[in-house]
Amino acid sequence: IRDTSVTGVHTCAVPFCRQWIPVYRTRYAFSEPVADSVLGYMLTFARKQSWLDQDIRQGRWEKPQLMALGECVLGVVGVGDCGKAVVRRAVSFGMRVLGNDIVKLPDDFVTATGLEDVSLEKLLTAADFVSLNKDLNPTSYHLIGKEQLELMKAVAHLINTSRGPVVEEPALIQALQQGRIAGAALDVFEEEPLPADSPLRALDNCLLAPHTANSSPKAWDRVHENTVRNLLDGLYKAGK
Repeated sequence: IRDTSVTGVHTCAVPFCRQWIPVYRTRYAFSEPVADSVLGYMLTFARKQSWLDQDIRQGRWEKPQLMALGECVLGVVGVGDCGKAVVRRAVSFGMRVLGNDIVKLPDDFVTATGLEDVSLEKLLTAADFVSLNKDLNPTSYHLIGKEQLELMKAVAHLINTSRGPVVEEPALIQALQQGRIAGAALDVFEEEPLPADSPLRALDNCLLAPHTANSSPKAWDRVHENTVRNLLDGLYKAGK
């Protein structure tokens, strides 16, 4: 596949076919709702709303130590469209933000946000929250496994709204069960729907969602409209 424009048009060579087939996409398709989901998870962990609600309903009146996001460090693994949207939101909360990507981060974005371009190892070691915003490819499969989880702080939380196999799930389960990290929020899983016997279902330090981080009627409409637009554009160009 080769990219032929900044607007998201690609051409793809098909074996035994002498033609190039255009492949279209919709840039920034669900970046905003996904980023909202990441911030929601961070706020839930930092302010413990879900757990405090349960305490009150069960007759407990306890006041645990909470955190303000501005006191925390966020590490964003994968600073593409979704990752950049997460960074912008985190900066507005006063967070120090570390970023890691396989490609060089844009200088103008780094300057505008104060994002620190660091190695994955440094990010995992320093971050209070780690947000995974990678697509799934051979370089990101099981990117976060036992070795990487052991680098994280005991008070840190892992948030995955990208693709399930970016995380080695058995290693994460073990880390959560043993308290090596404080918690995780997972919108995606290695197997979907999440199996009924998954140990993740029994962990009270893990927030689970059915792959809905991208949910947004406005975003859906825009993607559907652009899909039709891309189809018509491709048919028009093919007929010329």
